[in-house]
Amino acid sequence: MKSRIIALIFLTFLTAAFAVEPVNKTLIGGLAIKGYDTVAYFTDGKPVEGSKEFETTWDGATWRFSSEANLESFESDPEKYAPQYGGYCAWAVSQGTTANIDPKSWTIVDGKLYLNYNEKIQKKWSSNRSALIKKADEEWGKLLPKSAAGSE
Repeated sequence: MKSRIIALIFLTFLTAAFAVEPVNKTLIGGLAIKGYDTVAYFTDGKPVEGSKEFETTWDGATWRFSSEANLESFESDPEKYAPQYGGYCAWAVSQGTTANIDPKSWTIVDGKLYLNYNEKIQKKWSSNRSALIKKADEEWGKLLPKSAAGSE
């Protein structure tokens, strides 16, 4: 009985230690999308670095923007502009795990922003995008801690 309790405590610790944060952010500064402007993907059609001058906090991360207009757009509808799967690599999420991203490896599909680990993974993801988005949508809820998954 004692060994089962110890094992349960250990598993609980491991689960908490490796729980996926709802937003992929940098260790220093807690920046979403490595400080890139999430609105710019939609308005400029390219990745644009954000500025400390235009930032806000949302969903436990700091989001930076290249202009006041983009900051205001995000604040008025963050769900519209935030990347899918908390800004983790879309292909990795489709595989039931998470991976960091390269802000320059991105795609907008049906008005949603998807980020990938790098160009090679992005090509792999793009080759079967519809099926992988469906799979990632299923996997994402499993990756989040119970409290975060229930709040979506």
